Amino acid sequence: MISLEGKVAIVTGGAKGLGRAFCEGFAREGAKVLAVTRKDLQGLEETVKAVREAGSEGECLQIDVTSRADTEKMAKFAIDRFGKIDILVNNAAFYYGVQRKAFYEISEEEWDMMMAVNVKGTWLSTVAVFPFMKEAGKGKIVNLTSEVFFTGSQGFVHYVATKGAVIGLTRALAIELGPHNICINAVAPGFTDTEASRTIADVTKYDTSKTPLKRLGVAEDIVGATIFLSSDAADFITGQTILVDGGRAMH
Repeated sequence: MISLEGKVAIVTGGAKGLGRAFCEGFAREGAKVLAVTRKDLQGLEETVKAVREAGSEGECLQIDVTSRADTEKMAKFAIDRFGKIDILVNNAAFYYGVQRKAFYEISEEEWDMMMAVNVKGTWLSTVAVFPFMKEAGKGKIVNLTSEVFFTGSQGFVHYVATKGAVIGLTRALAIELGPHNICINAVAPGFTDTEASRTIADVTKYDTSKTPLKRLGVAEDIVGATIFLSSDAADFITGQTILVDGGRAMH
């Protein structure tokens, strides 16, 4: 039986979409949740309300994952409020509203923001929770990558590059975190119907003909794999990437 009863989880990018689904799913399994984000504070408050309605304890905090000081603040807040950190879900990403364009048309500013949030943010958040997981002698970290690393994506070269980097980061960190009994894995969703995805494309026209399960994914589809990798049932799994895309890409 998979349970997160008594666990404490931090979810970055927790204001909406996948982040909110993770927070609610974790709460239903008994975890206490700290949801963080950079700017959608109203959404963050709605996430915490949903966590509490699911019967668990929830808190929220405004932080920027590209800032070492902010990520350290995040970890300290979790410790002060809940006494420990069992789980980190690195979900925050620069994705909402990004327009597809040729690789040579992407501005340096957009490229740098993509790298800062999606890669540096994952690294800094992991750095921030590491001392507490090390002291506890156990921890679970789940990084959100994407199916696009396996398939490519037209007009999204910087996003694809960051998601490949997250897989590389996951594998390298598994080697360094393993001796401390900290497991780190990645979940790679396919194109999923979320608020952010609707700013990228018309989800009603998504071609599911190459998806064996013949439908578009929704946020709740990604929760189960993330809960499993965060649970004690996954104590001997680290450095892995699980595709959750209805079978569209296989490896």
